[in-house]
Amino acid sequence: MNKQVAIAGIGGLVAGLIVMAIVGFYSLPGMMMLEDQSRYDDFDTTVEQFEQKVRDAGWSILTVHDMQETLKGHGHDVKSVKIFELCSARYSAEILKLDDERIVSPLMPCRIAIYEKNDGNTYISRMDSELLARPFGGVIKDVMQVAAVEIEDVIKQVIR
Repeated sequence: MNKQVAIAGIGGLVAGLIVMAIVGFYSLPGMMMLEDQSRYDDFDTTVEQFEQKVRDAGWSILTVHDMQETLKGHGHDVKSVKIFELCSARYSAEILKLDDERIVSPLMPCRIAIYEKNDGNTYISRMDSELLARPFGGVIKDVMQVAAVEIEDVIKQVIR
């Protein structure tokens, strides 16, 4: 009887782990990406306000990808979408000056998207950099979490 109980217990544990893995896998995208509605009535005002707030915070806008224009050039019609590449030299330098930490350079610069949806509203989305940084530990975690909080403070000024 004890053998059957042990086998049932192990089977239950394995089944529980499998269910947890499946739930985690399908929940991950929702946890890693953040989306908020703009407090402004239109796309252009949101973009203008966001750009100003980024600069006021001491961050640089390295480039802006106008995906609507890019895709129009390839024969596709999509609503307004701009992807901003942001950089804070002081945070980037802390990570990039160290050999082992450069592994996260594909995550740099910080990318923020502003876009319109069919509901007529404008949204801002980004990766949850603070959450993403946790497993790395050390300098990467420390720097990315501080930078994430700072850029979230900028975004809070533009969202509802």
